[in-house]
Amino acid sequence: MTSTTPPLLSVRDLTVDFRTRHGTVHVLENVSFDLAPGEIIGIVGESGSGKSVTAFAIMGILDKAARILSGDIRFENRDVMAMSPRARDLWRGKEASIIFQNPRTALNPIRPVGDQIADVIARHTPAAPAEVKARVLQAMRQVRIPDPEKRMSAYPFELSGGLCQRIGIAAALACEPRLLIADEPTTGLDVTTQAVIMDLIRDVARAGNLGTVLITHDLALASEYCDRIVVMHAGHVVETAPVAELFARPRHPYTTGLLGSVPSLVESVHDLRAIPGSLPDLRRSDLPPCRFADRCPRHQPGCEAPGLRPEPAGPNHLVACRYPL
Repeated sequence: MTSTTPPLLSVRDLTVDFRTRHGTVHVLENVSFDLAPGEIIGIVGESGSGKSVTAFAIMGILDKAARILSGDIRFENRDVMAMSPRARDLWRGKEASIIFQNPRTALNPIRPVGDQIADVIARHTPAAPAEVKARVLQAMRQVRIPDPEKRMSAYPFELSGGLCQRIGIAAALACEPRLLIADEPTTGLDVTTQAVIMDLIRDVARAGNLGTVLITHDLALASEYCDRIVVMHAGHVVETAPVAELFARPRHPYTTGLLGSVPSLVESVHDLRAIPGSLPDLRRSDLPPCRFADRCPRHQPGCEAPGLRPEPAGPNHLVACRYPL
């Protein structure tokens, strides 16, 4: 996305805590990124880096234990966080939709899948039952579900994981949203089905000019389907760049570590390298400005100076590091 392109979605300095019986967990801190219409960005990082929490904060479906301490979320320059609960409910599903990680838990097991797609349409678009049914079939055909007339009356347990995920995608797209968030949409699917689902998401996004956020821990997957990558570590955005630029010239040591730990991205298994250590305890009250410092091979005195912010590493390339590669 260039600086002259108005963003579809803009997230600025999003900070989220979770209150638990074991203390306050500092889940996100100053998370910022933009998404242009028609763009597909990938949010990548280890489990626990804050990827899904970021998505849930955007959609307004955070757990009750969560507190948004600060930040700004704007959709087409509208303040999403200032919306009333009813306005947010109407926005969610009609203008912005999410595909959840596990389709079998996202779908209601005791209702036919066609009824679940119909619920989305009926909530956001006044229509007669016959029109709703026609739109359900259209949504199912859009995601290439074979024999939709028969399968719309099936229950989730009667369908494969891949078909359940297609039902989830059909429900997410049923009201033609402009923002689509896909939260680990291929988890638990075999490799062939993963490719089919990702091809489907990409094709639908391109055809509808959707701004799409793909959340994944799979950098190889992100490199194939995304225009730009946002790298997260322990609740921080540490680097963001166009895909080709990031993979050719990663600047943050964490990004380099991630790339070196993916078998398909190295020349030989002997080149594989694990990132040392683990994510810091996010309940600590003394978390450093750079949460990667204790794991970083380039750590130097002064790395953790207050006010650490992403600094330009090139056109459209930002890195949050005092001593980037």
